[in-house]
Amino acid sequence: MAIKITPLKLAMAAIISASTLAGSFAQAAEVNIYSSRKQALIKPLLDKFTEQTGIEVNLLTGNSDALLSRLKAEGENTPADLFLTVDAGALHRAVTADVFQAIYSEFAHKTVPAHFRDSDDQWVGLSLRARPIFYSPDRVDPSKLENYMSLADDQWQDRICIRSSNNIYNQSLVAALLDHYGEQKIMDWAKDLVDNFARTPVGGDRDQIKGVAYGVCDIAVANTYYFGHMLNSDQAEEREAAEKVKIFWPAQNGNGTHVNVSGIGITKHAKHVDEATQLIEFLLSEASQKWYAEANYEYPVREGVEWSETLKQWGDFKQDDISMDILGENNAEAVRLMNSAGWR
Repeated sequence: MAIKITPLKLAMAAIISASTLAGSFAQAAEVNIYSSRKQALIKPLLDKFTEQTGIEVNLLTGNSDALLSRLKAEGENTPADLFLTVDAGALHRAVTADVFQAIYSEFAHKTVPAHFRDSDDQWVGLSLRARPIFYSPDRVDPSKLENYMSLADDQWQDRICIRSSNNIYNQSLVAALLDHYGEQKIMDWAKDLVDNFARTPVGGDRDQIKGVAYGVCDIAVANTYYFGHMLNSDQAEEREAAEKVKIFWPAQNGNGTHVNVSGIGITKHAKHVDEATQLIEFLLSEASQKWYAEANYEYPVREGVEWSETLKQWGDFKQDDISMDILGENNAEAVRLMNSAGWR
């Protein structure tokens, strides 16, 4: 016997089909993130987020400037919901490129101190890294060290290792010093600092620390999380080099040691804003912040989170509480000044 298909049955079938499809989309919630952090330094947290929420995270990693250029080129067609990058200078470039939208999260606002997030809520800091002075205890008396400005003293001639002027970490350090001391004083400082270089700037932060360990120089400026990874490396060479070097926290009687952030923002054309906001809040949770300290050797951006044993060994220090916005705003001037001083 043939079954008669009436218009009503067709309409009901369409409704059922649409409901089933909508349900499958609801179950397949996702969020897409462009990240300049290496996969190993963020994916474990993203996997934990998926495990807890059921929201799939699609991760694309790459160079910060390349990812920003991609976001700009993709425009409203971008699949990215979030852009995560390191350094306030890089975050400021994203703000200037108009690729972010405001983050509406009361939790983020209450959890992260104001100077570690954008003044217009375009991005929020996730973790902190300090940029102190590293020295050889065999060749340097730490009582002779004081602050970043003292690195221009004649006693350090041919004794300093530091990265090039195109490194964003150094640009942000100089941007902070510009705010504290003014253009002319920092121009004079930069020229004298260049005269104290033990070699033409080469390599990354680990190379500067190794330079001190191997006697190429006596002093280096580098980020602490590189030092943490070296101390806990599975490569004996890196551990041995790090063990020959000590940290000096500069400017403890002044503005404090320079710190910077890794940070994240929701893209202007995000398709999954709610999921993106949930992920940001997850990354600011106490458990995630503790993971940053234990796995990445970075300092938690929120207060009250216990430091890892490695961070505790380095001791407490006074941080420079300059607004991260200023580091971005002064970036262009910092680069111009460094190049004018012969810092290559």
